[in-house]
Amino acid sequence: MRQSSVVHRRTRSVYPVLLLAVVTVAAGCATSREVPQSQPGTPSAPLTADQPAPGGPTEAAPTGPSGTPSPSATRSGLRHVFPVRADVVDYHPTHSAYPGTDLFADCGEPFVAVTDGVVLEVSRVDRYEKRGPQGPYNGGLSVSLRGDDGVRYYGSHLSVIATGIDEGSRVRAGQQLGRVGRTGNANNVCHVHFGISPPCNGKDDWWIRRGVVWPAKYLDSWRRGNNRAPAAEVNRWQREHGCPREP
Repeated sequence: MRQSSVVHRRTRSVYPVLLLAVVTVAAGCATSREVPQSQPGTPSAPLTADQPAPGGPTEAAPTGPSGTPSPSATRSGLRHVFPVRADVVDYHPTHSAYPGTDLFADCGEPFVAVTDGVVLEVSRVDRYEKRGPQGPYNGGLSVSLRGDDGVRYYGSHLSVIATGIDEGSRVRAGQQLGRVGRTGNANNVCHVHFGISPPCNGKDDWWIRRGVVWPAKYLDSWRRGNNRAPAAEVNRWQREHGCPREP
């Protein structure tokens, strides 16, 4: 039991009452035992697009006509989970050129929703060419999610997008969005590029979507099973920078 409390009561010296109290206490201890939890980053049964993560249903935030929550509908205190469900995942606290993180894991490992939210963009076609424009198609197969906390979470270089994950799809924390891959400008290395940003236009702003705040401290927290939230830092960034229309 994680916590225990002792309530002192005055009882009469009557044997049946004492027996009832003993039985009640024993039953309470039996039903309040802590159930072991699996740690983020450990393998589990693969999740399909229409299967929420363990933990039960969560209340959906109010949405606008497009199905995407407006800033006034954001929720605080949301559960956050580590975005790759695998035995071994490596990442570095820094990234070249701009804030972001590459999560290195075997190709095919599940990439999951960090928190409850609505899918903003899905790219199921790898349009990247080394001789083409550098930036817009670098991510290859990718998914971006607007969390109910108002933050956009982006994962790219995926090998496949889960069936049923489309623009406007409602997802929950831990729900599978795709699988680790090496599409786009991944240099033939299996990983997921992970970015945290404000949603801004919600699409066609790849220079923001790829990441504007450093994710490592949040990833560290989620990996330990804690719930550090990036919303405050993302909101500060947007107040200072707005939504730049070009990189």
